[in-house]
Amino acid sequence: MEIGLLNQGVTLMLVGMGTVFSFLTILVMAMSLMSSIVVKFAASGSDDDVSPEEVAAITAAIAVHRKK
Repeated sequence: MEIGLLNQGVTLMLVGMGTVFSFLTILVMAMSLMSSIVVKFAASGSDDDVSPEEVAAITAAIAVHRKK
């Protein structure tokens, strides 16, 4: 009787570990695919040029905020 119960436990363990491994593998592949898609679209629309006037305005606003 113990052998059957032990076999069921081992089978359940293997099925559970296989399910988790499969899910995590699919998750990693999906995240890699999404990352490559985001990098592709983000590279085409990047406009990170900040003018010196904008830097001065931001610095002044932070200084005024800290004085309050």
